[in-house]
Amino acid sequence: MNEMDIITEQHSLDLSRINDDNNNDLIPNFMPRIFEPIIIRGTGHITVFALNNKFNEEYPQGLMHKVSRDEYQETIKHVNMILRKNIPNHLKWLLCGCICCCCTMGLSLCPVIFLNKRSKQAVSKVLDNENTRVYHKLGLHWHLIKQKCQANSVQEYVLMIEFRPTLSLSHPD
Repeated sequence: MNEMDIITEQHSLDLSRINDDNNNDLIPNFMPRIFEPIIIRGTGHITVFALNNKFNEEYPQGLMHKVSRDEYQETIKHVNMILRKNIPNHLKWLLCGCICCCCTMGLSLCPVIFLNKRSKQAVSKVLDNENTRVYHKLGLHWHLIKQKCQANSVQEYVLMIEFRPTLSLSHPD
């Protein structure tokens, strides 16, 4: 019985101590550990102006113990539903615009650009609603960003999940 099992309390905010030889304050300085953001890439077969028609539905390992699998899949399902509904329509307008491009001096491509902008705004709106409903309480933030592909210099829209430190009232400022 010399050894005692100690159960430590797991905080949602992992802290790492800053060692500074010049500063000998009585209150230790803490800095939150910064996690790498999680990137969810498009996996669909149709891409119109860097916006893919489907995002990967596989649960990332980086979200383990942070958010439930059901909440993640519900968010991805909402985003994929918007894209599945809109992107095939964009492709039809793009083909019509390419056929009529010579006659209209490029103006026939304008509807595709505006439809693509509307789809990005709809996805961003869904992500903002999900952030306020679930993810901000858990210290996460989802948003749609444009990022270069790893293989070439082409850009695509991806979903980024950032880890934000939650406010802790037990630690000093």
